[in-house]
Amino acid sequence: MQYIEVEKKFALPEPAALKAALEGLGAKPSAPTRQVDAYYNAPHRDFLAPAAVSEWLRIRTEACGSSINFKRWHPIEAVIKTHADEYESKIDDVEAIRRLLEALDFTPLVTVDKTREEWKLPEVEVVFDHVDGAGHFVEFEFKGDAEDVEDATAQLEAFIASLGVTLGEPINRGYPHILLGREH
Repeated sequence: MQYIEVEKKFALPEPAALKAALEGLGAKPSAPTRQVDAYYNAPHRDFLAPAAVSEWLRIRTEACGSSINFKRWHPIEAVIKTHADEYESKIDDVEAIRRLLEALDFTPLVTVDKTREEWKLPEVEVVFDHVDGAGHFVEFEFKGDAEDVEDATAQLEAFIASLGVTLGEPINRGYPHILLGREH
């Protein structure tokens, strides 16, 4: 399932119980890192035009380097997405990429400034995010072997349920949606 992302996101007002459960599984946290994600709109189609946004183009800048990423969430017209096509690559010169996008008439949409702490397990990556202006969240991303999206989703949901931890409300939209005041 290369280039496909299956994840579940939740609000997380109190992360201590979840971190304790992850420690019980042998997971260790990474050092928290700051990520600044600049999102862009395309000149040839407005990513914000559909009732349910399904596409994002992002440049991420952090201490360990920069990357460019495009996600297309599926099902395209659905409010609740099940997975995304994800294409990401490291970039050496972030300013050159910003200028390239501007030269091609891509326009800035929103910047997401967050602090992220990652916990890795063999089948699942768990990240704790504090997003400036939006709050605390946890994302569970499937990293194991699966036959298809449905299998990956079932395995991810089983993992989350096995933790026995109360999470906040499920979040079915990205951080740009939240900061732009979009419901979908």
